[in-house]
Amino acid sequence: MPRTPYYRGPVSDHFDGTRFFNPGGEAPRGLRDLWRWQREGQRMRWPAKVAVTPVVPAPVVDDLSVTMVGHATLLIQTAGLNLLTDPVWSERASPSRLAGPRRVAQPGVRFEDLPKIDAVLLSHNHYDHLDLATLKRLKAHDPLVITPLGNDALLKGTGLRVETADWGESRQFGPLTLHLEPCHHWSARGIRDRSMALWAGFVIEGPAGKILHIGDTGFDQGRPYRDLPARHGPLRLAILPIGAYEPRWFMSPQHQDPDEALQGFRLARAAYGIGHHWGTFQLTDEGREAPPEALARALHTHAIPAERFRALAPADSWAIPPL
Repeated sequence: MPRTPYYRGPVSDHFDGTRFFNPGGEAPRGLRDLWRWQREGQRMRWPAKVAVTPVVPAPVVDDLSVTMVGHATLLIQTAGLNLLTDPVWSERASPSRLAGPRRVAQPGVRFEDLPKIDAVLLSHNHYDHLDLATLKRLKAHDPLVITPLGNDALLKGTGLRVETADWGESRQFGPLTLHLEPCHHWSARGIRDRSMALWAGFVIEGPAGKILHIGDTGFDQGRPYRDLPARHGPLRLAILPIGAYEPRWFMSPQHQDPDEALQGFRLARAAYGIGHHWGTFQLTDEGREAPPEALARALHTHAIPAERFRALAPADSWAIPPL
């Protein structure tokens, strides 16, 4: 087996000593299927730019409010603390400034208008979630970064404070307890480090209630969701990915679609939901507006009121109603 540049630790039910895996789940597609998708895919045309009027968030929020920056970057404000998920302000979700998915929608919050960021939740190391250029800029805020095992190796040059955790472990942060939860995904920064760092969802437990945040996941027959009620009880909010899902034959092991996101929302027994991971970077075949349109149909199918689950666009902000 290759020497891992990321994590060394004991073998577990989701780590074989070199690579992490999704126990019992379908493996994400490999390079051969990737080439097939690139040859046969039918990518819809996106607009070159989408108008966004940035907002200036409040310095602090005592209860619970969420503002969409773009893609998987959200500002969660609760209990007087400001948390960023998977912060990306760069123009491309790519290792290169010259190639790769380009930002269609500018950030819904200008970087200089951010309130003091207390913590960053990094779900995994794909370039549309872990952006080193943005993380280095955040050093001025001196946030604590919470991330799954192995991702700290990528952050050594940033000067940031980092804590890692495994699935099922928790970290205390002021009045919040941050629980790392299993989800069905994978990781890589190149072609030789596949799944050598872990991926995870988060349950944020605090005075305003519990928040589920998943950066990326396949539905995996509902396994990322079905045990959450027993472990955590009522969830006030679930922040779930709804985009980058076509074609299904290729994407289903790694990205759920809007209907599956709503199935997960129901399994998790959350009161309210936010759909993210759409409309900023074109990563897959579906059109830019396809995820919210599919979400609207799925809400009708599952008889879920539209006011309970919203697909937030950049600069949208939602003060979450109480339980």
